[in-house]
Amino acid sequence: MPVVEPFMEPYRRHVLVCTGSFCSPDRRGRGLYALLASLLEREGLLFGPGRVKRGETPCLGVCAGGPIVVVYPEGVWYAGVTPELLERIVVEHLKGDCPVEEAVFHRL
Repeated sequence: MPVVEPFMEPYRRHVLVCTGSFCSPDRRGRGLYALLASLLEREGLLFGPGRVKRGETPCLGVCAGGPIVVVYPEGVWYAGVTPELLERIVVEHLKGDCPVEEAVFHRL
């Protein structure tokens, strides 16, 4: 059987959503993760070299103030993310290159 080499299409940003229960006991991160796909599609950010990859993780190590969303490569961390704030993050930060400053709680 031939070895298949891994290959990654170019992308511009990677968004991680904490879906664990410590920072957000009601597991709201799961809903945000699902919503993120439709928002990225709506804004034309799912395909092409400017695309945004998304990932979910059970823990980002914050364990409070969630749901937590992180945008890389900038290393911008958002807390208390609601569906409305997630939409702003997608439109203003991911598409418009302007972080939603009032929701940022940490930067690398």
